[in-house]
Amino acid sequence: MGTRLPRQIQLKRLRQVMEEELTPLQRETVIACYFQNKSQAQFARERGVNKSTVCRNLKRAEQRLRRFLNY
Repeated sequence: MGTRLPRQIQLKRLRQVMEEELTPLQRETVIACYFQNKSQAQFARERGVNKSTVCRNLKRAEQRLRRFLNY
């Protein structure tokens, strides 16, 4: 394993990847579920979609984040 980047740099990189590589819906889903601590079911109700749609968007967003952050 390599050396870890300082937390501020990690957060800056995460923000950049979220803005540049995620779709607006994926970004909104990640923010709601991870930063606002909303459940997938709660977010689905707010958006008027099925919970599986939220789950699918979240999974795709996570895959893109991993790929672009090289985890």
